[in-house]
Amino acid sequence: MSEPQQAPMFDLTLSEEQLMFRDTLQRLADNDMRALAKSADVSGELPVGFYAQAAELGLTMLPIPEALGGSGMGRSPVSNALIMEDLARGDMSLALGAVMPQAFVNTLLDQGSDAQREQYLPKFCEGIFVPATTALMEPRATFDPEHLACTARRTESGYVLNGKKCMVPLGLDAELLLVIASVEGEGAAAFIVEGTPEGMTRAAETHMGLRSLQLASLNFTDVTLPAEAILGAGEFDLQRFVDLSRIGICALAVGVGQSVLDYTKVYVNEREAFGEPISNRQSVAFKVADMAIELEAMRLMTWRAASLAEQGKAFHEQAYLAKVACGRYAMQIGTDGVQLLGGHGYCREHPVEMWYRNMRSIALLDGVASV
Repeated sequence: MSEPQQAPMFDLTLSEEQLMFRDTLQRLADNDMRALAKSADVSGELPVGFYAQAAELGLTMLPIPEALGGSGMGRSPVSNALIMEDLARGDMSLALGAVMPQAFVNTLLDQGSDAQREQYLPKFCEGIFVPATTALMEPRATFDPEHLACTARRTESGYVLNGKKCMVPLGLDAELLLVIASVEGEGAAAFIVEGTPEGMTRAAETHMGLRSLQLASLNFTDVTLPAEAILGAGEFDLQRFVDLSRIGICALAVGVGQSVLDYTKVYVNEREAFGEPISNRQSVAFKVADMAIELEAMRLMTWRAASLAEQGKAFHEQAYLAKVACGRYAMQIGTDGVQLLGGHGYCREHPVEMWYRNMRSIALLDGVASV
């Protein structure tokens, strides 16, 4: 009798190429992004210089075919998740802004037509930052991606777009937008919107966190789009798009969570009370241990979802579970980080309060950072 075949284990081994790229990104995060994060958060201005620096790394070029000017490495949800995790170590707001063009590229590679790839992807292979973004979320307390209020009506020459979008990263200056809307009688679809066509307006939003991300609301009033603006053949897989974006959001949560944990560990070991480090007290040590446990759970669930997506296997359930877990644990890690720093956790002298504010968005965001 033959032995039953065992399912392959979840392999966490990274390639040499991935390890080298991670080292580069982590140095960028720890040195350049950390130094810029506080001033960008206070000013709320788009750090164009940093985005230009990030573009020089060629992140958006990696998955683009060589025939279109890219590196031809192929789209990799695992590698994309690692990129987002490592950049978020420096600052989640800066990281999300830096990867939004990559998310646009990933979605075109995943669901766009050959003609759309040939038209748009070469723009991302010139070593300059192309402000591109995606717009899914809508200003409703009960927002559900499967029930979109933003609509697209089919006409003889194309589509007419009406509705509102909110919390759009880089929304004020984005030159290319992927707007998700409901086509009357047909279901969800994605539309490529260039610039600011007639009938479209943009407005800045002010939020608790992600202040340097230039989050914006978009309003579409009878915006006319050509037929070729619809992504792919019009058979947009909304659930796949949402699931891939949830993996990206989780990766960002893991990155900023790692920063909170690392900073907190150093603080509690150096901060003394009653003649000894406060880390010697069990109440402090146990809380730090809980943060590490929660962070590792977030990381493993995120990597697992990304791995399934890369292998072409069903990953909807894993992406959903990871998003729920990361939304919950990220908030707890941020709260514990602030608590363990005591009064310093409330002061802008330390970055933990900023990380906490940014982590509040994890449970809210959808449709961004697609891997």
